[in-house]
Amino acid sequence: MEYRTLGRNGPRVSAVGFGSMSVGISDIYTSSAPDDDAAVALIRAALDLGVTMVDTADVYGRAEVQVGKAIQGRRDQVIVATKFGFTNAKPGENEHIDGSPRHVREACDASLRRLGVERIDLYYLHRVDPTVAIEETVGAMAELVGQGKVGHLGLSEVTAATVRRAHAVHPIAAIQSEYSLFTRDPEAALLPALSELQIALVAYSPLGRGLLAGRFRGLDDLSPNDWRRNNPRFQGENLEKNLAAAAQVREMAAKKECTPAQLALAWLLRRHDNVVPIPGTSSRARLEENVAAVDVQLTPEELERFDRMAPRAVGARYHQAAMALVEE
Repeated sequence: MEYRTLGRNGPRVSAVGFGSMSVGISDIYTSSAPDDDAAVALIRAALDLGVTMVDTADVYGRAEVQVGKAIQGRRDQVIVATKFGFTNAKPGENEHIDGSPRHVREACDASLRRLGVERIDLYYLHRVDPTVAIEETVGAMAELVGQGKVGHLGLSEVTAATVRRAHAVHPIAAIQSEYSLFTRDPEAALLPALSELQIALVAYSPLGRGLLAGRFRGLDDLSPNDWRRNNPRFQGENLEKNLAAAAQVREMAAKKECTPAQLALAWLLRRHDNVVPIPGTSSRARLEENVAAVDVQLTPEELERFDRMAPRAVGARYHQAAMALVEE
């Protein structure tokens, strides 16, 4: 396993992390989430493979509880990252963000209880509350650091300008954003700012919500209640174009003699030394495949060629209401 440092003085973590949404919530990417025992076994398998960063959130169903059970007896091996901000039951349902200092404190205490830990290593604001100044929210988060409840701070889906304002209040270790061969939005302004400020980017959905993994061929491959069925990138002409793009990635991976998922993850790892992808899965086989991406080496010439050849996804990343919560 390779390791990377989050931020200027943040924790050192495995180059590939583990995203826990798929084990905590059903009908997002799977027809049914694994039960607690299966989820705990999968997270522990990730730790056995050298993964040291486990990412979760207070709206990922039972994921925080499952993560807490999985790290019992292994706390010193794991950097636990969780997120707060949404006040709804789970992503996609009447999304509302609360970034008030009161909610910061209450959400942190609730996550600590579910995780069964005394400190959260990396605590993210899941989305920015437009009614609360970022300085006020981050100021309250910084108080948690002073109290020893939180080790380092992060933000999710924010602009470079917001990062600078937050970083002026308290050092930010990591920014979480969707980033992949398909989704290159952070490259315009966010990544240059993070490089300047020595902040890491934690890339979620690094496999294009399954499209880049090479196993998805159409809506029939998804369960009837799968969240992606209502995602703009999985609709009509958008889906046709994105499937054609995924086929190109499969061809590129075949020439490299690795899987499409490994190529997509290796591209992130070899292109940037401050990016940590956190692919999620509920499958042991997919977990092992993802972790093995650290062994895939890409030459500068290959990186340039993949950059040039890899197509961009077509369609919005979320439905309209969810996109309204993403800073652009």
